[in-house]
Amino acid sequence: MLSIIDIIEDTMVDGPGLRTSVYCAGCPNACPGCHNPQTWDINAGHEMSTQEIMDIIMADPFANVTFSGGDPMYQAEGFTELAREIRRQSDKTIWCFTGYTFETLVRMPRQRALLEEIDVLVDGRYEQSLRDNDLCFRGSSNQRLIDVKKSLEAGTAVLYDYRPMAWQSTIN
Repeated sequence: MLSIIDIIEDTMVDGPGLRTSVYCAGCPNACPGCHNPQTWDINAGHEMSTQEIMDIIMADPFANVTFSGGDPMYQAEGFTELAREIRRQSDKTIWCFTGYTFETLVRMPRQRALLEEIDVLVDGRYEQSLRDNDLCFRGSSNQRLIDVKKSLEAGTAVLYDYRPMAWQSTIN
């Protein structure tokens, strides 16, 4: 069971294209200026099974998936199970937002298991003094978009090369 705050379907703010975003409860980072402080308390969510979440995710065959929160790494075992089920049933990409750095997560066995199931990691604590409204899918300039598969192969963080389509860059 996972403690979930909300699941938002057809969103375009938590990664490229249409996504189903799973917002979990629980975050030990408590970053000042966080835009989701209501997710910090693990008890603020409601329990959902992997199957209940999968029913929502699989309802849209075209939407990819984002794990956010809170911090999904705080519930690593449950999100690993969910990610494996997504992989088993689809070819959806999985993005994950966390306050931890890639370098820290690879040394934590439960969190590394989740890393091995996701495509892109948005890592690092939100730093209010480094806030940058021009960044894609990040709130502060210390946060990185990491290509997890390439990073695990290389043994070091490899940045995800995100380039919006030409027509997207002209929209204000």
